[in-house]
Order: sequence, then C-alpha cells, then structure tokens
Amino acid sequence: MKLKWLGHSCFLITSSEGVRILTDPFEPYVGYKVPEVEADIVTTSHNHRDHNYIEAVKGDFVHISSPGSFNEKGIAIKGISTYHDDEQGKKRGQNIVFCFEVDGLKVCHMGDLGHVLSDEQIKEIGPVDVLLLPVGGTYTIDYKQAAELVGLMDPRLVIPMHFKTPATDFPIDEVDKFLASVGSGQSLDSQELVLDSDFNFATKVIVLNYE
Repeated sequence: MKLKWLGHSCFLITSSEGVRILTDPFEPYVGYKVPEVEADIVTTSHNHRDHNYIEAVKGDFVHISSPGSFNEKGIAIKGISTYHDDEQGKKRGQNIVFCFEVDGLKVCHMGDLGHVLSDEQIKEIGPVDVLLLPVGGTYTIDYKQAAELVGLMDPRLVIPMHFKTPATDFPIDEVDKFLASVGSGQSLDSQELVLDSDFNFATKVIVLNYE
C-alpha cells in the first residue's frame, strides 16, 4: 500500500492492486497544490470546500460521503458518524470518520473531527493500523485532544494532518505541539510512505511532507 499526503486532509491511498482512494480533496484557497489526480474511490468527510472539492478529481470514481458500510473495487469501507465540533454539530455540523481495509491494513481517516471519540465510537471503529489524525485545532480537535485520542485508540502508526504549514494561512497550530504531546515523532522529506502488514517503525508518529 502506498500512502501519499497531498496537503491538508487529502491523501491518496493506492492498494497493491492499483485501486486509488482519495480522501477530502480541497479547493485552491487552502494553499496547497490542488490534488488533480485520478482516483477510483473518493471520500469526503463533510460538506466544506476544503474537504469536498471533487471537481478536481479525474477518472470514473465512486464518491462516498455518508456513514455506512461499503465495498468498492475490492476495498471494504466503513463510515462512522461523528461531529465537526464538541457541541454535537451545533457549530459546524457532522463529520464522517472513514476506515479502509487495504492490503490487510486498516487505515482510518478522521476528517475534521471536532471532539474526542466516545468509547462506543472507538469500539465501532475497532483496531487501527494507520490513523490519519487532525492535530491543528480551531476547526478540529487540538493537539491535546489528538494526543488523548492516540492513547485511547492505540494505532500502530499515526500520520498527522490538518495543521499549519507555510503553504496555508489557516489559523491552526503547527504539528510541533502535537509531537511534543505524544513525546516522539519523525518527519520525512517525502510525501509518500509504502506500507505492508509487517511494517514496523521506531516511532509511532510520522509527519509527511507536501509538494
């Protein structure tokens, strides 16, 4: 499985069979290069333009934007309903956490999660190999809540997303506060990570670069 970060909350996940999953594509105003890529499956966690710009996506793709269980192109997908804020959606509405079964690994994309998950939600998600986690705060959980969630979910690997970089002027925190909270992390000079079911890293958190 190849995992490529395109900036913000957008990842391109490619299975060993070549099935391409794109998460939360964004509009140009976000600041990163718009992800004009081909995909077979596109998921959008909520209906905000920094997460659902499917017009940029190329190819004949299936768009999934609701909770439930799906099976597309041999990929099992589960969407779990959560909130974009800590007031049960009163401020920013709903958010969908998507889990993908790819090459024997469970990848969980948290979208714009705005609260720490309940025990019931964590149980519904189940064990996670790779957690794609917002850490910047303001519009999502902050670095403290993100660190708490890592402790509750205990994934094998965490890849932070939705944090401040030179590419975007969103009023959110940089990734450093989250790394300090979890006590470790490794920054790669690469957008892409290749994983199989036997992956093992010295650190639990890897920060990817962007184009």
